[in-house]
Amino acid sequence: MAGPAHVNAIKISTNAAQYFVESYYLALNSHRDWITSFYMPAAEMPGGKSLPSISFNGNQIANAAAMQTMFEQQMPPSHYEVQCYDCHVVNPNYVAEGTQGWPAKTGKNMTILVAVSGYVKYGSSKETKPRGFSESFLLVPNPAAANTRQRSKTVKEWVIQTQSFRVVV
Repeated sequence: MAGPAHVNAIKISTNAAQYFVESYYLALNSHRDWITSFYMPAAEMPGGKSLPSISFNGNQIANAAAMQTMFEQQMPPSHYEVQCYDCHVVNPNYVAEGTQGWPAKTGKNMTILVAVSGYVKYGSSKETKPRGFSESFLLVPNPAAANTRQRSKTVKEWVIQTQSFRVVV
């Protein structure tokens, strides 16, 4: 039987995933200037790997700003339709610099894996056929939200640390 902390983690992760999926794909569809707000601040892991780590159809994207620039300047209009998503707590005891602002009792010091699949249509032509896509995210607590205690278009409770997107052929 799951204890109260486990049940709380499931509830928090489910709510976080729902809010994230709804707002992230809205941004991709019609508010591309919001894209950078979904990513953690740039950081470097021991060994030199940059975070956030973003892979788009097998191509490594340098950072959140490059992802936003790609969508704003290189991608045609798009319409993402999420068919399903799932989430799992990966690390229930995540501690990173700046996240100590979340009191332990909130249960928000965790990492969440979010798996999404659906259809995407690139371009505005009615003849354009939708294509399947699959995407995975690792979300981490946002230190800025821990300190401000508010969600908005620019301050998210959960931000992307790792992302992998793939159009299904």
